[in-house]
Formats: sequence, C-alpha cells, structure tokens
Amino acid sequence: MHDRKWKSALRRKLLKWFDENQRDLPWRKNKTPYRIWVSEIMLQQTQVATVISYYNRFMKRFPTIQVLAAANESEVLKLWEGLGYYRRARQMHSAARAVVELHEGRFPTDFDNVLALPGVGRYTAGAILSISQDQPLPILEGNTIRLFARLMKMQADPRTTENQKALWEFSESLLPRKRCGDFNQALMELGSEACHPRRPKCLICPLSGLCPTSIQGLQAQIPVASRKTKYEDINEAVVVVQKDNKFLIRRCLPGERWENLWDFPRYGIDQGCGPDQLRTQLSEKLKQQTGLTAVVHRSTCQIKHAVTRYRITLDCCRADRVKGRLKHSSETLKWMTVEEINQAPMSVTGRKIARTLVDM
Repeated sequence: MHDRKWKSALRRKLLKWFDENQRDLPWRKNKTPYRIWVSEIMLQQTQVATVISYYNRFMKRFPTIQVLAAANESEVLKLWEGLGYYRRARQMHSAARAVVELHEGRFPTDFDNVLALPGVGRYTAGAILSISQDQPLPILEGNTIRLFARLMKMQADPRTTENQKALWEFSESLLPRKRCGDFNQALMELGSEACHPRRPKCLICPLSGLCPTSIQGLQAQIPVASRKTKYEDINEAVVVVQKDNKFLIRRCLPGERWENLWDFPRYGIDQGCGPDQLRTQLSEKLKQQTGLTAVVHRSTCQIKHAVTRYRITLDCCRADRVKGRLKHSSETLKWMTVEEINQAPMSVTGRKIARTLVDM
C-alpha cells in the first residue's frame, strides 16, 4: 500500500519524535524481559497513569520472577487490588511458576516459549521481546490499531478477522532494521498521546504529513467505530454480618466473578424487591450458604458499578444477632477483624464497604 520511501520517512520521523518526547516511565529503566512483562500485563485495559504506582509497589515486593513464583497468590492479589481484571494477576503468578519450573527461573527470550506462558498472547510476546531484546517482532493493540487504521485509511471495521490480518502485516512491514523496541514503543506512545479516538492532535503529530486520513480530514470516520457494548442490569446485595468485633468474609470460588478474592456474602436479588422482601430473601440465602441465622436490617447504602458487560446495583445490608455455626471451613468462610480484612485481597466494592466497618 505504501512504498519504501514512505515507510523510511515514517520510521525516521517517528523515532525522532520518540527520542524527544518519550515519557519517563519506570519500566523503561533496566528493560529486562521480566520487568517489561509485568508492565505489559498491567497495562492491558488500564491507563498508564494508573499503572505506575501499582508497578512500582509490585516490583519492590517482587523484584525477580523467582520471588513472584514463591509468593502466595493472596499476596499477589492484594498488591493487584484496584487494578481490576484479576485474572491477569492469577495468570501472571502461574506464568512465573512455569518459568521457574520449565526455564530454570530465566524468563524465556524465544517467541514460542513466551507465547506459551499463561496470559500471554501474540501482542504481549512481541512487545516483551522487541522492547527488552530488540527482536524484530510486530505489535498490535488498541492504540496501534487506531493509528494503523488511519495510516492505511482503512474505511472498514479494523476488528474483523480479515482486517486484523492486514493490520498485523502492515505492522510487520514497518519494522526498522534497528531499534525495533523503541519503534514499537513509539507507535504505542503516539497512539496514546496524539492519535486519540476523538479529536486527534494532528497538528503535533510527526506523521500527519504522511497520514492519508489526516490529509483528507477523515479522522472522525476512521477507524470505523465498533458496536457498543450492550450492558445487562442486575441487582445484588451484600450482607455485612457482625459477631462481636468480627465480620463474616467469604472467599470467592473458582469461576466466580472475583475468584480467590475475599468479599462479604453477596447474592443476586429480584429487581424491584421491597425492603421487607429483601431482608427475607437475604436471611434465607445467608442461612442456606453459611448455616447461620441472623437478623438482616434494611439497606444502609447503595453502590452502582459496572463489571464487564454488567451494570450492577448493589444494596448493602447489616446483620447481627447471629446464631449457628459456619457450615464450611475457614478456607471459604471466615470471621475477620477489621485489621485482618484490611490485609485481605478484596474487590473494589468489597473494599469500599470494608472502609465503613469502623463506623458500624
């Protein structure tokens, strides 16, 4: 689509821009495969500004892949708390153990071996090895999909299988002979800082004179917008069960929304359920799940939040006058003090509720 002269000019202009404008990010210092891998997993579906503090804390606690592999999963999840998409943390922990077991604790530098690690796809493997080893591997993620679609003047959905293939081929065709890692970082940086989905900063973009979308004023039409996510509204309630100075906490089971994180007992409820009906429902569900009989009070607060394709309205209810014994072991259900809860990995909403316990 574009000739050698065009591609040569793009490489030159982009690398010059990156040398002058790249952000000072912690993972750009001492670019080992392990450090780049951690940053790339954290950056999946998360903004750079959010990741920085998490990355610094994570690397301080787990400076090597051996330390990460030896850690307890609950500690990994605790340090991940608030980043969301917790499956990334669990897969990272599994991958660290695989590196120790299969590669003697050395992060692999062969593409197929990196790709075989849990939670690593084609983009992530290419990013790790190009940035840390300068291997000539293409990348394709959200920012570069948008940038490439505009550079190619792609007037169709870039997320179709056919167009994804074309974008990967375009990405590979642009790779320079040297500085592949810097080039790939520059592509992502430009997409993040200038080639915005709406109102791209074409006036400061080093590639505007090479971009047919910019030249023809088609930025609002390219890339073609994907279909909007259809959200499903659901109603849930948590029960904060107090017994003396302790509260009942439940570990989410495999396959549940927040697998292996601790949460207050949480249940789906009928939409439009009245206060008395809600209390009755929750009392029954609590007894069935935990074996405890308790007096559930009316909702004290309501939290609205979104998780993947769900919009959740969450009622928070207190319960006391507890009778009976827990029907499961402490691995699933546990009485914890506020101090113990503060040390346990929890969901964002669970943590919000936990912060209110001192006032109860």
